[in-house]
Amino acid sequence: MPRTQLFGHLAMLTLSFLVAGSFSLGSTIAHLVPPDALTAMRFSSGAILVGSIAMFTSKLKFEHFKGGWRFIFLGGLFSVFFVTMFEALKITQPVSTSAVFTLAPPLTAIFSYLILRQVATKRISIALAIGAVGALWVIFRADLAAFLSFNIGKGEAIFFIGVAAHALYTPLFRKLSKGEPVIVSTFGVMVGGAIVLWALSFNNIATTNWANLPVAFWLVFIYLVVAASSLTFFLLQFAALRLPSAKVMAYTYLITSWVIFWEFAKGNGLPSINILVGIAITTISLILLLKNEN
Repeated sequence: MPRTQLFGHLAMLTLSFLVAGSFSLGSTIAHLVPPDALTAMRFSSGAILVGSIAMFTSKLKFEHFKGGWRFIFLGGLFSVFFVTMFEALKITQPVSTSAVFTLAPPLTAIFSYLILRQVATKRISIALAIGAVGALWVIFRADLAAFLSFNIGKGEAIFFIGVAAHALYTPLFRKLSKGEPVIVSTFGVMVGGAIVLWALSFNNIATTNWANLPVAFWLVFIYLVVAASSLTFFLLQFAALRLPSAKVMAYTYLITSWVIFWEFAKGNGLPSINILVGIAITTISLILLLKNEN
């Protein structure tokens, strides 16, 4: 394997680990602050961090923000994803919530066809279908009756709305892009999301007693802003330049396994064997998507 591809795989391996941490660690603070207020502060802090980097590298220019409505719309979609994620983590286990996120690749494939007319290959389509079955098996907690009756939990149903918004964001971002540097468009989306959230959630932001939140909250918050947002953004762009998009997408299926690791490290034990069967099924999807097309 060429070294450039090896570094790309290492980048995505690290990214999946960091994203899994946002599920596991996020569940510990989800009850402390309203999800919309938390996401508003996360977007605002991330915008300051990414905007500072963009200014320092001289990539931020006024002309990049013509048609600024694009960033507000895209930021709104991302806001839905993060708000529903933390709302779900208040009532659902991190493993089950992260399993819902593995439905993003097949949803993205559907939206990509509808918006961009992108058609997945037969092997990728099969891999996405297998991954979806494995994800649903975990979401329904290995209960065949619940699986067949589609008796989904409230938290999973809430987060599915956010995952659908995330899946819609991916092809729309490409369609609405005007060729801005990636760091500039990321800054724009963060600012757009912050504007939407401040406008809709000002009361929750203003009434939250930020000064009296425990130190543990701020440690997790820093992780969410720096590691689970800014650093993962860098790793994603790094990998996208070195790996085909299908291989980048494949690492989504590894997140639930990493969440199990995070939860075990926190002392929460391991899920049942039946749940691990669902994880194994999603791993098959990972292998199929990482396999060379030829």
